[in-house]
Amino acid sequence: MSDSLDQLAQALQQFADAREWGPFHSPKNLASALVVEAGELLEPFQWLTEAQSRALPADTKEAVAMEMADVLLYLVQLGNALDVDLVAAAQRKMVINARKYPVEQARGHATKAEGG
Repeated sequence: MSDSLDQLAQALQQFADAREWGPFHSPKNLASALVVEAGELLEPFQWLTEAQSRALPADTKEAVAMEMADVLLYLVQLGNALDVDLVAAAQRKMVINARKYPVEQARGHATKAEGG
């Protein structure tokens, strides 16, 4: 997967370079754009029940996929701008989370939210 993200990062860099967007792709601007896209990702789910959110119509699912892609693209660009290996960072975070939430303390203790 890391190779795929590296290839995506290279393609994104070439895309931005061809359009001379470099001056606009500061870490702050990329993080801001990522948050905007994450908000757009949430929009199709607004007011849906838990069950409805799991059974999206095909056109809505495609729209969600495109918003997910936008989030990923900005995240990859941000990682590139800050020279962060996203896969390595995610792997480190999973180790931290495993220590923070050990199976023996978490399993069987989760409760379903009211109205979900």
